[in-house]
Amino acid sequence: MTEIVWNTAAGGDQGAAAARTLFTQVFGGDPVGVWSAPGRVNVIGEHVDYNGGPCLPIALPHRAYVAVRPREDRIVRLVSPQTVDAVDVVDLDEVAPRGQAGEVRTWAAYLVGVAWALEQAGHGPLGGFDVALWNCVPQGGGLSSSAALECSMAVALDELFDLGLAGTAQAPDDQGRKVLVDACRRAENEIAGANTGGLDQTASLRCAAGHALALDCRDMSTEQIPFDLARDHLELLVIDTRAPHSLNDGQYASRRADCEAAAAVLGVDLLVEVEDLDAALAKVEDPRQVMRVRHVVSEVARTRAFIDLLRQGPLEGERLAVAGALLDDSHDSLRDDYQVTCRELDLAVDVARAHGAHGARMTGGGFGGSAIALVDQGQGAEVAARVAEAFALARLNEPHFMIAVPGGPAGREQ
Repeated sequence: MTEIVWNTAAGGDQGAAAARTLFTQVFGGDPVGVWSAPGRVNVIGEHVDYNGGPCLPIALPHRAYVAVRPREDRIVRLVSPQTVDAVDVVDLDEVAPRGQAGEVRTWAAYLVGVAWALEQAGHGPLGGFDVALWNCVPQGGGLSSSAALECSMAVALDELFDLGLAGTAQAPDDQGRKVLVDACRRAENEIAGANTGGLDQTASLRCAAGHALALDCRDMSTEQIPFDLARDHLELLVIDTRAPHSLNDGQYASRRADCEAAAAVLGVDLLVEVEDLDAALAKVEDPRQVMRVRHVVSEVARTRAFIDLLRQGPLEGERLAVAGALLDDSHDSLRDDYQVTCRELDLAVDVARAHGAHGARMTGGGFGGSAIALVDQGQGAEVAARVAEAFALARLNEPHFMIAVPGGPAGREQ
């Protein structure tokens, strides 16, 4: 039987201790604190955030931890376990957007970019700081490891420099966290150079433990929806296909441009405003834009329907059957109309469905990354084993797995 590799989340004490140890090893002395932020899984609502649609993410228990100490100058020094012999050094006075003199080309862009964006928004000037990063959000899995970096840095800077925006993880200031979401998104867009929407950062900063976050991307308003799969005798299996995953290769930007062009043809600002899909498709002449519109408008409807199911009560009986069908239809639309799946994602979904999943779909931006499967409680390991066997037979990279349980938002570690 093929061995299953589980991506386990570090507990808060373990992650904070690892970040503190790395900080002391490299910089000497102690940090003033450790802050963390989670990765996310989007249950449904894919590639609709930049079209103004609804999304339904949960925060993972897997988090990025930053140990930080302020400096008296404007220098930022950054280290991670992978760069312990080559500390990144950045002058905040020289940071500039991608493509300009002063651009930050390394992973440090995700952290330094948050400080830059906060200052651009009028929160500052900030001082320099030393930071040690320890991250257990799988990289390249489409689980928003980059947003976890940004959001852990955001709550750290908020507290270190008395910005008064975040509140605490236990008592978050939601309006202030919306400001931090904007800073993190701008950091990723302009400093790191990835043209993403705000879904990932919103999930990392505004999710709540035990809940899914119903996010309306028109105005970024949210509703916390109870999401207790254990109560319903279910579990959400995450399959990290370990296929190459990147949003910087132009594919994401191409899909977004297709949607914007179609919206212009239809005379709407955002595709979420389309109410009659058939009438809209009759007006769009470009075949590729037809497919993009069909996905976005139908995905908006699926996401709203899924949220309504959760509001109605436990996922059981007919509600469970409908929820599974919505997940399946979402993947099929992403595969056929949005064309963002790949061999690995399709294989993971097909195998999960064949071995008892109520529904399965890719999650995240696509072109690699992860899939999710809604399975009966205790069935996750069996489905994972079948997926691992299929990948081995197909001579694909060995997939990794986790069981997703809705975690809490970014905040300081005790």
